[in-house]
Amino acid sequence: VQLQASGGGLVQAGGSLRLSCAASGSVFSINGMGWYRQAPGKQRELVASITNYGATNYEDSVKGRSTISRDYAKNTMTLEMRSLKFEDTAVYYCKAVSLRNVYWGQGTQVTVSS
Repeated sequence: VQLQASGGGLVQAGGSLRLSCAASGSVFSINGMGWYRQAPGKQRELVASITNYGATNYEDSVKGRSTISRDYAKNTMTLEMRSLKFEDTAVYYCKAVSLRNVYWGQGTQVTVSS
């Protein structure tokens, strides 16, 4: 499975953005997908995840202002974030898991200006 993330950039605080992750290869093996982020000097953390059944999970700081979704026809996963805060600044990574493997996409930088 190959993952290609896109949609990062510079956003003003209070604004919104949409991150996309396109999956290719053995996409049929994917059980779940998610977005992680890593800020400078911090560990990578889960932002949001979604299973093949549509069950979602959000990190507390993004709950209520983020929506994760998948388009199975297009093999894409999207993260929409609203009311962005300076603390959301990080490199965002998409991740996919199968029974035996974990796949990571390249990171996409999100910078929120205060």
